[in-house]
Order: sequence, then C-alpha cells, then structure tokens
Amino acid sequence: MQTLRAIYQDLIEVGTVQPDDAQLNVMPEFERIRTELSAPVKKGLFRKAPEPPKGLYLWGGVGRGKSMLMDLFVEHLEGIPARRVHFHAFMQEIHSAMHEVRKTGVEDAIAPVAADVAASVRLLAFDEMQITDITDAMIVGRLFQALFEDGVVVVTTSNRVPDELYKNGLNRDLFLPFIALIQEKMNVVELASPTDYRQDRLGGQPVYFTPVNAEARAAMDAVWDDLAGGKGEVLVLKVKGRDVEVPAFRNGVARAGFHDLCGKPLGPGDYLALAEAVKVLMLDGVPALSRNNFNEAKRFVTMIDALYEAKVRLICSAAAKPEMLYLEGEGTFEFERTASRLREMQSEGWGL
Repeated sequence: MQTLRAIYQDLIEVGTVQPDDAQLNVMPEFERIRTELSAPVKKGLFRKAPEPPKGLYLWGGVGRGKSMLMDLFVEHLEGIPARRVHFHAFMQEIHSAMHEVRKTGVEDAIAPVAADVAASVRLLAFDEMQITDITDAMIVGRLFQALFEDGVVVVTTSNRVPDELYKNGLNRDLFLPFIALIQEKMNVVELASPTDYRQDRLGGQPVYFTPVNAEARAAMDAVWDDLAGGKGEVLVLKVKGRDVEVPAFRNGVARAGFHDLCGKPLGPGDYLALAEAVKVLMLDGVPALSRNNFNEAKRFVTMIDALYEAKVRLICSAAAKPEMLYLEGEGTFEFERTASRLREMQSEGWGL
C-alpha cells in the first residue's frame, strides 16, 4: 500500500499540488489512522475488539489545504467503510432521522440514529465543522459519544480551534462536554500553512463574467472545477422549519443559479443562513433587472447585502456589468449601492 506521503509527492511531481511543509507535517496523522484501520482484526471467542484509533481534528485558516488533505486520505482508504460529508449537511440528516424515529414513540431518538450511522461506516470524515445552531449544540455531544462508543473514527476539518466552537452561543456551558470529548477522542492538530491557496487561485482572476453566454458558462465551470473539483452535493439549510436548497456545495464553495436563490420566496433570514454556511458563492445567470422581475431584484439586493456583510466571496455570471444590471423601474436608485458592492466584491482578496 503506497503511503499518503508518497501519493502526495506524486501529485507534486505532476503539478496537481504545490509542496507545502505544513501539509507534509500533518500527513503522519492521516497515515496513522489509515494504518490502524487497515490492520486485520484478530477474532476469537474471548478476544476483545481492539480500541479504534484516535481521530483527527484538523484546524486552520481558510484555503490552507485541509479539505484537499482529507480528500486524499478518504480516497485511499482502500476498502475501509467511510463517508466524507460536509458537517452541516450531516447534522441536517441527523435532525431528519431523529424526527422520523420520534414518530415511532421512542423517547431517546439519538441512540437509534447513532446506531444506524455506526452500522454503515468505520470512519466519518467531516468538512468544516462549525456549530452555530443551538439545536445542533444540544445534541452533538451525546451523538458523538454514541458514535465513539460504537467504534466510529472521526476526522474533521475546521476553521476554529475546538475551544472556539459555538463561541458565545446560548447555553454554551451545556456544550462544553463536547469540546472535552473532541480533545479526548481526537488529536487536535493545526495546519499552520502561511499560504492561502484559495486566494492564490482566485488572485488576479476575473470573478464576474458578462454577458451570460457559452464563454461565461465555460469560465464558471472552470472556476468550479478548480475550487470544488467539479463535484458537489446538495446543501440543505434549515431556516425556521423550512428547507432552503443550494444545488451544489463542496469545500465551502456553493454553486447555484439565479433562480435557485432569487426566483423563490426567500427572505433575509434565508440569505443570512446562506452567508453563514458558505465561504464562496458561485451564482450563474443573473439576468437584466427591471420592473418586470422586481421581486427577484429585491431578493438579489438582499442576498448581496448578506454576502457582503459576511465577507463571502462572490463569483457570478451576469447579463451586464453591475452598473448596467438595473436601468429602469422602481428601485434603480437603491440598486446603486448594490452595484457598488458588486464592484468591491470583485477586488482581489475579497472575503478570503
């Protein structure tokens, strides 16, 4: 079995990744987990199952290569049952599963849901662990305790050190045992690379493509391939009991069409949830705006405000330059601020 370090070196030689000492320094942690999970389990009537290896909590700034390293690790587990999923999406699945279990009259819905997860995998790989929702905060400790007791190994990336998870959250004292559990069951390692590769990939590159034509679509596809590998899963945001779907999401990068986010009856709370969940939004096909699509234009303005305040990077294709998007109809004066923000959000390094 080729080592992860050797695989990483092969990627350097073909130019897929750049050599980074900080990334190399954390490689032994992934190799440790892969080696222990790959070891054959000796079976016997009285033989106790071996303790699973400690997991890994890999944290550091955005764009440092955390997700890339985790993907490299998961892709070379060679038969070990594993699942790689964005943490936010996983927690939405857990809430939905608990809701279904409660219909059967079970009082403690966490136990059977955790058991179902543990029965399907030996390793869970989470991208971007962050906890801002009180409903997540109140169940995550018991959920992970059950998963660990069933022998599931957890690897996760995060932009925050564990002590800063759910920082200043409501009833945070009830959340603190989860932080202690992370520190007990996972090695906490910082990826201290000085390079922000996501910013480097976008640095000096156009992020606003106009008009909306085949060339713009190809350019957007190329950026998506670069940032997300061309792959993505549906991101479902729970906002006041409703589902807000973003068609494609991976490694903190979301992609959606204008109609997906502005053609539906969404409001400020929905866009705030979106801005909280993503680091980069790729928005396809912003049309010319006028009195004919006034509601869509209002939602677009609200969304841009939310993204701007949250410093989310915006990459989009649009029918015209920002100043020419909204030329007639009610709201043209108010749109001047949006156009200014769209211009500012195109500047190098915005939000990264």
